[in-house]
Amino acid sequence: MEAETAEAKEYGGFSELIGVTYSDLRPDEARGSVEVGPHLLQPYGVVHGGVYASLAESLCSAATYQAVRDDGMVAFGQSNSTTFLRAIADGHVNAIARTRQQGRTTWVWDVELSDDDDNVCALVRMTVAVRPRPE
Repeated sequence: MEAETAEAKEYGGFSELIGVTYSDLRPDEARGSVEVGPHLLQPYGVVHGGVYASLAESLCSAATYQAVRDDGMVAFGQSNSTTFLRAIADGHVNAIARTRQQGRTTWVWDVELSDDDDNVCALVRMTVAVRPRPE
C-alpha cells in the first residue's frame, strides 16, 4: 500500500505528528519509515528512543488494522519492548515488521529498525490487541 492512498491517511494522529510514512501494509509484513529531523532528536543529537518504539507501534497497529477491519475489528498497541543497538542521527529510521502470531485477539510482530545504510539500530517485539470496533 502506498503512503499517499486514502487508506494510509486514516492512520493519522500521533504517527502523522512524527512523520510516519507507510510504504507497505500486509498481514505478514509491513514497512514504513520516518525522516530524521530536529523534532525527533534527543539533546545529544541522535533519534530519541521513543521514535523507534512509536514507529514500530504505528506500523504494526496499522498493518493489523488493515487486516482485521473488514471483520469489524480495530487494532491498537498492547505491549512494546524495544532494544536499542545503534544510534541514528540523520537520514531515516526504516522499519520492517513481520508477524510471528496472528491470533483472534492478539497479534505479535517482530520489527527491525535500521538506518539508511541498512545497519540494524533497534529491535522491537510488538504485541497488538484486536478488539471489536467501538460503536
